[in-house]
Amino acid sequence: MIFFSQQTTADGQQRPRRKVGCLGGCLIFFAVYFICSALLGWLMGDMFSASTMDLKGQTVYRLQLKGTLVEQAQEENPFASLMGSMPYSSYAQQETVGLDDILSNIRLAKTDDRILGIWLDGGQLSMAPASAKAIRDALLDFKTSGKWIIASAKNYGETNYYVASVADRICLDPTGAVGWYGLVAQKMYYTRVMEKIGVEMQILKVGTFKSAVEPYFRTSMSDADRQQTKEFLDGIWAEYKTAVGASRHLTEAQLDALADRYMPLQSAEENLKAGLVDTIVYQQDMDSLLRVYTGTKDYKTLTTGKLAQVMRPDSKASDKIAVLYLEGAITEEDGDGIVGKEVIKTLKKIRKDDDIKALVLRVNSPGGSADASEQIWHAIQNIKADSIPVVVSMGDYAASGGYYISCGADYIYAEPTTLTGSIGIFGTIPNVAKLRNKIGLDIDDYGTNKYSTLEWNMIYKGMNPEEHALMQNMIERGYDLFTSRCAEGRHVSQDYIKSIGEGRVWLGNKGKEIGIVDEMGNIDNAIAKAVELAGLESYKLVYYPDVVDPWEEILKSFDHTTDEEKLILKVREFCSKPRIMALMPEVEIK
Repeated sequence: MIFFSQQTTADGQQRPRRKVGCLGGCLIFFAVYFICSALLGWLMGDMFSASTMDLKGQTVYRLQLKGTLVEQAQEENPFASLMGSMPYSSYAQQETVGLDDILSNIRLAKTDDRILGIWLDGGQLSMAPASAKAIRDALLDFKTSGKWIIASAKNYGETNYYVASVADRICLDPTGAVGWYGLVAQKMYYTRVMEKIGVEMQILKVGTFKSAVEPYFRTSMSDADRQQTKEFLDGIWAEYKTAVGASRHLTEAQLDALADRYMPLQSAEENLKAGLVDTIVYQQDMDSLLRVYTGTKDYKTLTTGKLAQVMRPDSKASDKIAVLYLEGAITEEDGDGIVGKEVIKTLKKIRKDDDIKALVLRVNSPGGSADASEQIWHAIQNIKADSIPVVVSMGDYAASGGYYISCGADYIYAEPTTLTGSIGIFGTIPNVAKLRNKIGLDIDDYGTNKYSTLEWNMIYKGMNPEEHALMQNMIERGYDLFTSRCAEGRHVSQDYIKSIGEGRVWLGNKGKEIGIVDEMGNIDNAIAKAVELAGLESYKLVYYPDVVDPWEEILKSFDHTTDEEKLILKVREFCSKPRIMALMPEVEIK
């Protein structure tokens, strides 16, 4: 039997246990020291503090634009301060902030008179365009309250500047600059790497635009991939120019001209003269400006994590809307993203709760395992069969497998810059015959039937035409199933889905035009639609999955995988076993 799976994070081999020596003793010492110190700190501090923050008057929401944006915030780790100081810990490099917390805090800041305004502090938050637009739109809505927003940073990354451009005043450090230079989509190709080690990737795919697998048999973009990359990148850049131009009173032509000057290498004075910023001030002197805006020297600031702890009104309604976050690559049984078996457990739990009247799926995924996507799709259909409406809110990505698990919803929202579609399937089978020859490994076999040795041969000898045809036929069946799911969910013909499929990636606004998305909107719009479809007058929100256990975060903080090692692991992952994938192209937008 042939097993197909999504990426793995370990080599799957058993390693011998080692006796504890000097190094082991040191590790045990650090572990004991760590646990005792952390528990003591928690007992002395956090235990005696309230679980919620007391919001006082004259407060400024300090939205720090740094770290990495994730969909769902995690509980504050009581061991965080100690973890950052522990030897060999990389915790300080793993700071994350939840998009859910940011949006909730901006809504609170708009309506709560104790919050005077918002300070966008810094400009290096790692986030994709769709999430950035969600934050920017929330800030624009906040401004309708008449309250102020100011932004300050040493340097602004381009997407961060796109967000910060809504501010009433944009401040820049005298030694800083604005990252305004246009967008670039970068892709890595591993074909020559595998040639050097003697591995040939045997490719089976459906879809002219299904370019996720191209890095394993090409050394550059295909014409089709270049076309779709150009279209979605130009679309994102157009959104940036339109939005920034409206806020900064600059034309698109002026913004293109500034990008062509590569503003990060221009002086702060040149950025000021160009109209990208309003004030040049040291970051350390922002207190003086905040005193002017608040009208007092006794103002207080609350960061995202702290403001999220402020008590919100708690609904007493018995009816619930479930919000399930599905973020990351889709795997079958393991991984850090959307693990099929765990998601199915959660969906069954939701289905058993009679008080849950509607389900909102927040999908932020480039796809992954085709089989796991089908299994999750089926579990969602079971929920719909119980007359529970399902609404999807797409994040930065809901493509390939990410679209697979979304297509059966009753209604789909996306951001204009969401990357979606990529309806296609591919399979990869490593052929290590050249590697085997290099190292002098001889193989012989005997099989009772014609294809008894198929799995063995296609990896160690390479597929012959008949075997290739058999495998390609399986991929075709997978594509047929995928497109039939999309057609059923979108109430169109399968032929139409195939005409806009072919693995092609679409921006969210184009997805609406071709019918794979219903409306532009964010998670709040999705929740409102779910309430409407369920016919509810009052409700409360319940969120899934549970937040990450702090102990898991501690263990992850000791991961020191270098970029070079990650590259090797990626090649190794693709060369390890056959796989059938519904995955969008891997692309880094800068």
